[in-house]
Amino acid sequence: MKRQPIWHKQGLLYSPQHKKRHSKLISHAANPLAIHLQDDVFRVFYSGRDLQNRSSVGAVDIDIVRQEVVTDHFEPFFLHGKCGTFYADGVSIGNHYTVGSKGYILFMGWQNPPNGHWRGDIGQLIVMPDFSLKLAQSQPLFGSDAVDPISLSYPWVMHTAPDRYDMWYGSTISWDGGNGEMVHVIKHAYSTDGHIWCKTGDSVPYMLNSAQAFSRPAVIKHSSGGLDMWFSYRSGQGQRYRIGYAYNDGDGWQLALKHSGITVSDTGWDAEMVEYPFVFEHKNTTYMLYNGNGFGLTGFGLAILDYMSTPEAS
Repeated sequence: MKRQPIWHKQGLLYSPQHKKRHSKLISHAANPLAIHLQDDVFRVFYSGRDLQNRSSVGAVDIDIVRQEVVTDHFEPFFLHGKCGTFYADGVSIGNHYTVGSKGYILFMGWQNPPNGHWRGDIGQLIVMPDFSLKLAQSQPLFGSDAVDPISLSYPWVMHTAPDRYDMWYGSTISWDGGNGEMVHVIKHAYSTDGHIWCKTGDSVPYMLNSAQAFSRPAVIKHSSGGLDMWFSYRSGQGQRYRIGYAYNDGDGWQLALKHSGITVSDTGWDAEMVEYPFVFEHKNTTYMLYNGNGFGLTGFGLAILDYMSTPEAS
C-alpha cells in the first residue's frame, strides 16, 4: 500500500449521561452519523436504547472544530417500530446521502423473535428539510433474498459519479464460522438513479479467525483517486470489536487490518473496544466519529486523519 492512515484521537466527544434523556434514549449513543447544519456545526444522529435494548434515533448538535456540544436534543427523532415491523426491535443507522434534492439515511432494522435468532433488514429514512426523519416505506429497502438469505446490516452509500451510486452493506453468511463467531461480510450494490439497486456480491475479502464479523463500513475517496474504507470487525478469536481498514486503488478491495491507524486506548472509555466508525470531511480535514466500550454505551469520540507515505507493502 502507498499510504498509511494515522488517526489522532481527540477524546470522548459525547456521553449519553443526562437526566433529561427520553425513555427511548436511556443509554448508548451508537452509530454516530454527522450531517452538516451550518458553519462548523453538525447534527450527529445516533442510536440510543430503551430499557429493553431497543434502539431509536436521537441527535446532538456539535461544533466539530471547537469540539463542543451546541444542543443536546432530548426527544428522539425516530422510534423503533411496532411489533411485527421489520424494525420492531431497533434502528441502527448507517450513513446519509442525497438523491437530487432529497436526503436519505439507511438503517439496519432489528428483529429479535422470542423463539429465533435475531436478524436485520435494511430500511430507509427520509431526511426532511427541517432535519426531522420520516420512514420512506413500510417495507425494507433490502430484505432477505437469494443473495442475502440470513441477515443484513449497516449500509454506506456514496455518490461516486453523476449517474452512479455505490453501496456497501453487511450480509450474514453463517451464524457460526466454526469458531463460535458469525461470518458477516461486506457486500456491494450499485444504482444509476439512487433508487433501484443491483447487487454485485462480495466486496471486501474476509478471513476466518482474523476478520470474519464485519459491520458498519465507512468509505471516502482519497486524493489519489482510490477508495479508503474503515469498518468494525471481530476476529473470531474472542477479541472484541476493533476498527479495520481496506483500500481499493482500482484492483479491488485489499484488507490492511494492521494499518487502520486507530485502536483501543490503554485506559478509559475506549480501552476495551472501538467500533462503528463514521468518516466525513469538513474544511479540508477528515474526521472520524466512533464508539468505544459497550457498543456505544460510553458515547462516541472524535479522531482526525493524517496520512503517512509508506513503501509499497501488503
